[in-house]
Amino acid sequence: MTHPVDTHVGNIIRQRRRLMGLTQQQLAEQVGTRFQQVQKYETGKNRVSASRLWEISIILEVPMSFFFDGLVESTVSAKNKLDTPNDILSDNNALSLLKSYYSAPETHRLPLLKLARAIGGVT
Repeated sequence: MTHPVDTHVGNIIRQRRRLMGLTQQQLAEQVGTRFQQVQKYETGKNRVSASRLWEISIILEVPMSFFFDGLVESTVSAKNKLDTPNDILSDNNALSLLKSYYSAPETHRLPLLKLARAIGGVT
């Protein structure tokens, strides 16, 4: 059985990898492992060692703490959370929307955010 922390870290690795446009194979090659190992990390089936997580953080251009952000939040009751999937970036449309948002000029981002919030009924 997988530990919730391993699952959380794996989900964050997957989200960041996909956001950067890397395949599991590309990440595996840069880390020096096989893509099957990256699959196991991302599902939480295998734990990521500290040294391997350090290498992944460098490749994915984030600090090590990035993989643990939101971990405490995951224990907060559901009433304090939005009704969103745990791995929102596994949805290709959500990933495309996020990439489009960040490719837009800075001056257009706030209006886009306000529009998305209005459509979604989020304040």
